[in-house]
Formats: sequence, C-alpha cells, structure tokens
Amino acid sequence: MSLPAAARPSRDVHILRDLAAPRWDAYVESHPEATGYHLYGWRHVIERAFGHETCYLAAYEDGHIAGLLPLVVFRSRLFGRFLVSMPFLNYGGVLADDEEVARVLVEAAVAEARRYGARWVELRHTRRLCPGLHAKEHKVAMRLRLEASPDAQWDALDRKVRNQVRKADKNGLTVVSGGRGLLGGFYDVFARNMRDLGTPVYGRGFFEEVLDVFPDRSRVFAVEHGGRVVAGAIVFRWRRTLEVPWASSLRAFNHLCANIRLYWEMIRHAVASGCWVFDFGRSTPDEGTFHFKKQWGAEPSPLVWEYWTADGVAVPDLSPKNARFRTAIAVWKRLPVPVTRMIGPAIVRNIP
Repeated sequence: MSLPAAARPSRDVHILRDLAAPRWDAYVESHPEATGYHLYGWRHVIERAFGHETCYLAAYEDGHIAGLLPLVVFRSRLFGRFLVSMPFLNYGGVLADDEEVARVLVEAAVAEARRYGARWVELRHTRRLCPGLHAKEHKVAMRLRLEASPDAQWDALDRKVRNQVRKADKNGLTVVSGGRGLLGGFYDVFARNMRDLGTPVYGRGFFEEVLDVFPDRSRVFAVEHGGRVVAGAIVFRWRRTLEVPWASSLRAFNHLCANIRLYWEMIRHAVASGCWVFDFGRSTPDEGTFHFKKQWGAEPSPLVWEYWTADGVAVPDLSPKNARFRTAIAVWKRLPVPVTRMIGPAIVRNIP
C-alpha cells in the first residue's frame, strides 16, 4: 500500500540509523506524545530476550532530532518477515515534530521493510497518524483518572468493588511489591494463566530484562495466600502514569477476590506515588477484561494500529480469535504447564 503524495514540498529531513541512546532518550523525554515504550532501553530488552534484530530510525532536520521510529524485525517461518513498533507492548509507533517528519519516517520504515523482504509494517499508535495506511481500531486502552489521595480514591470506588477488597482482606490475602526477588512467584502464576488461555508464554528472561533495564520504572506486585503467590503483576511507570502490561491470577482463588486485591494495591500505590493516571492496559471492547477494568471507573481510550502492506498482502490478523488458530489454542490448553514453559517462549517470540 503506497502513501499519498505529500501535502507540501518535502523538507530536508535525513534519516539516521545509529543515534546514540542519550540523544534518543532526550528527544523521547521532551516529546509530549511519547510513551515509555519509545525509550531506547526497550531495544536492549527485545534484542536480549527474543533475539530479534532492531532498526531504530531517527529523523534529523536543521541540526536537531525531529522524530523517532523504533522498529523490530521479525523473521517467522509461519508468518514470514514483518516489522513492528512496538511488539509485545501496548504502545509505540512514530514520534515526530509534525506530520511531514512522520511521513518521512514512515517512508523510511517502508524502505526498510522492502530491504528485509517484509510483508508488512505495523505501527501501534494512539491516534490516526497516517491516513494513507490501513488501520485497525479493534482494541482500546483502559485508563483511570486518579484522585488526589488513597482515601479519596477509595471513596471513589464502586461499592461492590470496595466490598470485594474487604472480602479479600478477610480471606487473609496479603500483597507485597518489589523487584526481581518477587519474579518467580509472579511467573509461576503468569505461566499457568497463559496456558489456561491457550496462549504461549513469554520466557522468564523477558521479565528479567524489563526489571534490570528499567529498575526505577518497573515493579512486581504479588498477592499471597498461605505463603503462596496466587495473583501477580508487573507495572511500568511513565511520567505520571502507572501501567499494568502483565497481570495474572489463579482461577482457583477467584472466590477469595485475589485479583481485586491485586488491582486495589496497585491503584493505591499509584496514587501514593504521585501518579495521575492508572492504565489497565489494552482490552477488546465489551469483553470480560474490558468490563473488569470498567468497574474500577476506567474509561476507554483509542488505540489505532496502522499498517503498510506489500502488494497483494492483506492486513495481518494474528489474534487468538482468528479461526486458523482455534485448534492450536485448544491443544495448548491441555498441555502440562511445564511443557508450555519450555516450548512457549520459542513460539511467542514470533507473535508480536
């Protein structure tokens, strides 16, 4: 799919491929629309955890950086070659001073895609940025505007949610938070939950890299019952927002309200640490997780994934809802958890 002609004469914008990390992050920190996933450190996380090649493009104009586009290159036997910004994460895509710079960056991404023989480029935006590209708006981010204090946040909760938090406390659930020392318990819960959903699990090394590269931005929360972790999450902070990219709970403990206790503790922490927004992560409208997040007062915010595709290539659908994956998902749900932990990372590394 080609891009439309520029609305005005193209300026002298150059593309750099070896911008140093400090200069990259300085631009990210200064840009009002940047996300934490634009930070250079994610390049190290993805290269080390998944072994993917990365292509970090910077637009340079009049002696200064005018835009950035981080890309990850996939070479999959099942799906072919493609580029994504940013895979395994909720946000990414083009970050630019204006539409013309954004256009130059997208054109550079398309050139890279052709050089790699890629079938498509996927850009994960929060608004329609490139009208000449295909777009999917099948997901939303669920965000909660936080109150000024934990007490005010508690009072703002729905009565049913408050009762469930009290029930969790009466059931003896406790919550701890910290760094890598809590990763084992979280990962045990996460791996089991992914198996139950029929989804290959990330390797533990991915989360180790996240916690090591972003020690001041990431944190593990774990809900314990009788000394056993029954629910857990990893959060990521960017500016005044605390996001939950990864969270899971054991279904056998749902009656104890473990998941409710987990989210209340994370929300309370966000308020106490000066955050203004709690980001529950992405959801499909009107599905179960969407309604779970909405009961806390979260509101949907658009997510727009834009695509360039090579001639004759359809917009990809790697969603678990795709009928072609139905049998594989059913089989995966019946596998022993240790087996899924062993073979899952090799599969999921090619599913962005």
